[in-house]
Parts: sequence; C-alpha cells; structure tokens
Amino acid sequence: MHPVPIWDRLTFERKDTGIQLSCSDPILPVNSKNLVYRAAELFLTTAGIRDGIRIHLEKNVPTAAGLGGGSGDAAITLLAVNELFDAVLPTEKLVELAASLGSDIPFFLQNRPAIGVGRGEQIKSLAPFECLRGKSIILVHPGFGISTPWAYQQMSNFPDAQNGKPGRAEKLAMLLAKGDLLAAGKEFYNSLEAPALKKYPLLVLFQEFFREHGAITTLMSGSGSATFAIVNSQPTAEKILEKFKSHFGEKMWLAAVPLSI
Repeated sequence: MHPVPIWDRLTFERKDTGIQLSCSDPILPVNSKNLVYRAAELFLTTAGIRDGIRIHLEKNVPTAAGLGGGSGDAAITLLAVNELFDAVLPTEKLVELAASLGSDIPFFLQNRPAIGVGRGEQIKSLAPFECLRGKSIILVHPGFGISTPWAYQQMSNFPDAQNGKPGRAEKLAMLLAKGDLLAAGKEFYNSLEAPALKKYPLLVLFQEFFREHGAITTLMSGSGSATFAIVNSQPTAEKILEKFKSHFGEKMWLAAVPLSI
C-alpha cells in the first residue's frame, strides 16, 4: 500500500453531548452506517468520554472506488478526536480501534508505504521509495462502484487468484527499495481484479489504454472500481489524461497527482 495525495476534508468540534455528523455528499449516511460516525462513537465509548463531537465531512474521494476514502476518514477521525480530547488514548490503542473498524484502517494512521499482513490490519511501515520521486499517478473512477464484500465472495470462483504467491508483496517492496522501477512495475498484482475485470471489461480497456501510452504499471486499486497508472512525470500524466478524456469522455472522476515521498 502506498499513500496518494488525494483526500477528503474533515472538521471537528467538541459539543456537549452526542455525535453530530454532516456531509457534503447527500447520498452518504450521517449515522452509524458511516465509518466516520462509528470511529467517533467507538473512540468516545472506549475513552469513557461523555462529551460529544460535531463533525463535517467534505467528500472528494469517490466512494466504492478501492481508494480507501472511507477508511482514511475513519483513521483521521480517531487521530483528530484523540487530539481534541488531549491524547487520552495511546497510539497502540488507536491502532487496535482502527483494526476493529476495518482491516485497512490502521494503514491510514501513518503516512508511509506499508505492507499489511494478517487480514491487512498488521502494518509494517516502509521507508519512502526513492524510485518514485518525480513520478506521478493517474486515477480514474468509471462512475460505478464495486462492493468489497462482493469482490471477496467472488474470489472462490478464481482459485488461481485466490491462492496467490507467498512473498509477492515483499518482492515488490524489495524491487522498489532497490530503485528498479521497471522490474517492480511487472510485479504489481491485485487478486481482486479477477472477478472485477470479468464483470466490468471497461476496466480492462482503461489498463490497455494506459499501457499503450507508456504507463510504467497500471492496475485496479483495492477492490475497485478505480484504476491507477504510474507514469514518469506530472506533465506526462496530464498529457495522458487529456488523451484519456478524448478517448473515453470527461464524465468520470479523474485525477493526476505527483507521487510525493
């Protein structure tokens, strides 16, 4: 996993009692069905705090995209509310709470590349990869989401993808650490692509387009449906994105950002 400089924006304010969540996206729930709400509720209960919290979520990262928008919001909520209440819980406890909310949430408590083991909740932070300095990432969300539970349920139909290869993530991290980006680009892998690409062949076309236009690597992000491509520079990313718009249209959520380290 690697941090990418796209984000939602959250604001927090103490109040007398209860949790009040508002959101710029009217489609998203603002009750216990929202990870931000659940994170705040879990924190207050665990810390034994009777005061309340008012939260506003400005949603910029698309939902059901495999980009970790909701998980990142939950992690930041734990960190921010802890700071708001004078760091009443130690970091180790925040990690425990994060893992109970979702397997990938602990990753967002830190800001470095990492390997996740176990269910993904056990995070091994890595040094920034120098070979990614100056590189940029293109992100495309096609306008539809993919349910994470559906993606995992479908994996039983793809035994080769489900079983995987032990040590694959460590090998990729080693190649990136050695600075061999071209070799590393061939090792990027996402087992959840198997059911997603079969059901949504448009995502295959996205990847073919990026490869044809010089992407170092391209892959579906997480459980989808977002696709990413790593390219050599920000000007290159912007040029490819313009060509992408001409080819596929401009109605999708698109971003091209530097992979800062």
